[in-house]
Amino acid sequence: MKKKFLVISGPNLNLLGKRKTSIYGQGSLNDIHESLKKRADELDVAVECEQYNSEGDIIDSLQRAPGLFDGVIINAGALAHYSYALRSAIGAMLLPCIEVFISNVYSREEFRHHSVIASVCIGVIGGFGKKSYLLALDALANLAEV
Repeated sequence: MKKKFLVISGPNLNLLGKRKTSIYGQGSLNDIHESLKKRADELDVAVECEQYNSEGDIIDSLQRAPGLFDGVIINAGALAHYSYALRSAIGAMLLPCIEVFISNVYSREEFRHHSVIASVCIGVIGGFGKKSYLLALDALANLAEV
């Protein structure tokens, strides 16, 4: 049976295409999801991509994930900076979770990414634009093979 991963994108990330392309790259959240599905086919795994604009909906999705998915990729947007409820939900689901963020903080943004959810994730990948999502999928797929 194929391994299946849940990809959650948080509030306002559907507006990626309206941000500075020099920082966030070309395209939209839909483009990222299409790239993930293509890469999942190459890796012989499956992905289900969801986008929510409320903290409660993200938490509900995480609570349903055990038993349905083998891991989670999450870009919680601004919620990553302050949502201790989201951190608790990630920790309670007992699935490998990788936090992603798409901005290139190393050379183009004035502040660094500060996350309260990072401590309950197996890793954090950011600074590579939409490639951060693809790197996270590769990591989870490799972890699932072990």
